[in-house]
Amino acid sequence: MPETAQNVDPRRWKALIFIALAQLMVVLDATIVNIALPSAQKALDISDGNKQWVITAYALAFGGLLLFGGRLADLWGRKQTFVVGLVGFAAASALGGAALNSPMLMGARALQGIFGALLAPSALSLLAVTFTDAKERAKAFGIFGAIAGGGGAVGLILGGVLTEYMNWRWTFFVNIPFAVVAAVGAIAVIREPAGSRNPAKLDIPGVLLATLGLVSLVYGFTRAESDGWTAGLTVGLFVAAVVLLAAFAAVESRVKAPLLPLRVVTNRNRGGVYLALGLAVIGMFGLFLFLTYYMQMVKGYSPVKTGLAFLPMIIGMITGSTQIGTRLMTRIPARMLMGPGFLVAAVGMLLLTQIDLDTSYPLLILPAFLLLGLGMGTAFMPAMSLATYGVQPRDAGVASAMVNTSQQVGGAIGTALLNTIATSAGQEYGKAHAATAKSPELLLVESQVHGYTAAIWWAVGILVVAAALAMAFVNAGRQDGGPAATGSGEGAAEDAIPVMAH
Repeated sequence: MPETAQNVDPRRWKALIFIALAQLMVVLDATIVNIALPSAQKALDISDGNKQWVITAYALAFGGLLLFGGRLADLWGRKQTFVVGLVGFAAASALGGAALNSPMLMGARALQGIFGALLAPSALSLLAVTFTDAKERAKAFGIFGAIAGGGGAVGLILGGVLTEYMNWRWTFFVNIPFAVVAAVGAIAVIREPAGSRNPAKLDIPGVLLATLGLVSLVYGFTRAESDGWTAGLTVGLFVAAVVLLAAFAAVESRVKAPLLPLRVVTNRNRGGVYLALGLAVIGMFGLFLFLTYYMQMVKGYSPVKTGLAFLPMIIGMITGSTQIGTRLMTRIPARMLMGPGFLVAAVGMLLLTQIDLDTSYPLLILPAFLLLGLGMGTAFMPAMSLATYGVQPRDAGVASAMVNTSQQVGGAIGTALLNTIATSAGQEYGKAHAATAKSPELLLVESQVHGYTAAIWWAVGILVVAAALAMAFVNAGRQDGGPAATGSGEGAAEDAIPVMAH
């Protein structure tokens, strides 16, 4: 049903500015602190054993509470949750920037994760319920997808500049103006559609089981990276995650008002999107990690130069999302953008398996980054739109939270799995070439690079699997508001109620 002029929010494009600004802040925060971590560790005398908690405290709070945050957005209202998330994130960032010791810094990171779990799903769900016209939705999600895909690389650039020319504390303080502008703008221009809240009582057992299960899963991958995959604590955390999440699924199928209605994830298209996005993020997180190490430790780049080296990837993502995805989303099925997009990214990743000690940035790394950005931007944009397309407005928050959850869990898996592969491959290379090495120092660097390339080969395979899953599971038609747009599969009939009808 076409929207009438009376139902269209005249301030929706202004609202997009502040929604996108908030999304940029959350995404870049995932990488900006990584660049500043060595400086913060030295300034606050954080031990090597504890430094991981600066990253882990955020990941556990954010990943564990995303579904809860999405449900609160549906219950309280997305605009209110969005503003609370922004204010809380700004306060937590101020606390982190002013940290006097490691517990204060880690506590601030946990608070950032808590408020980020409110902010991220409310931002995406606001976008979903604000832009319901097919062509406008394509443009809005093109911008949002470019930010979601490229924000991590922006964080590397900004983190390098702030750390090198100012102080590591500014990687926290920089969030404050972002949050203040976005909050003031949101209060002034965002208008949530009437009747889109879900007033059902909160599913407390579901909240506890989902939070504990996701925390166990994310922490399990964190411990696997440091302690090994067969360590008792690692195995115990994975077992606990399986038991808790299985119990969560059982509870959700029985309660009257579930935290995560199963219709959200059993829909064939959304399930395919969650799986494909999660896998793609595994490869991308590993890439950021290894290429950052490679350019700084092997090529000798400064933090600023390292960040700027990622700039072509950002340009590629913006181009793929706004010029390819946006223009084609209403003309061809989403899988025809997602599948080829992930494959183009895999080709870019494949080029990076050829890096060595003397690799030329213009001849190999630059074209690889352009292909990666172009492919991921093209794939991410329709995926993020389809993840919330056709969903009932009362489920928009939790459907959006599932997008973020798949990315967060994918990031945790990618960091742990690919780092383990790189370390193991590097050690084996070192042992095999110890007798013929020219010097121990050269052998160490060669072993590191060999480890990076071994892990990147795995990332290539993961992206190919993501493309295959997108082509196999995502069978929705064009996102043009027609019947084909809702796709098929379990739960499709209920989800076929267009957002624009509310």
